[in-house]
Amino acid sequence: MAASSRARVLDLYRAMLRESEHFGAHNYRTYAVRRIRDAFRENKNVKDPAEIQALVNKAKRDLGIIRRQVHIGQV
Repeated sequence: MAASSRARVLDLYRAMLRESEHFGAHNYRTYAVRRIRDAFRENKNVKDPAEIQALVNKAKRDLGIIRRQVHIGQV
């Protein structure tokens, strides 16, 4: 994995973890953190650039979902 894509993936990972910490309910928060960590660990050995890009796109969509759910929970 190129250094720039590694940095992008790490930034995305950190953003997802940070955003999931804003869930109000403890159960949602711990579930989200566990799922994020598991998903990234599961795919840590992926080498194919096209597959990495697909996983990054999915993670970006998931980050948007987390942000919406956090916002809905705060309203």
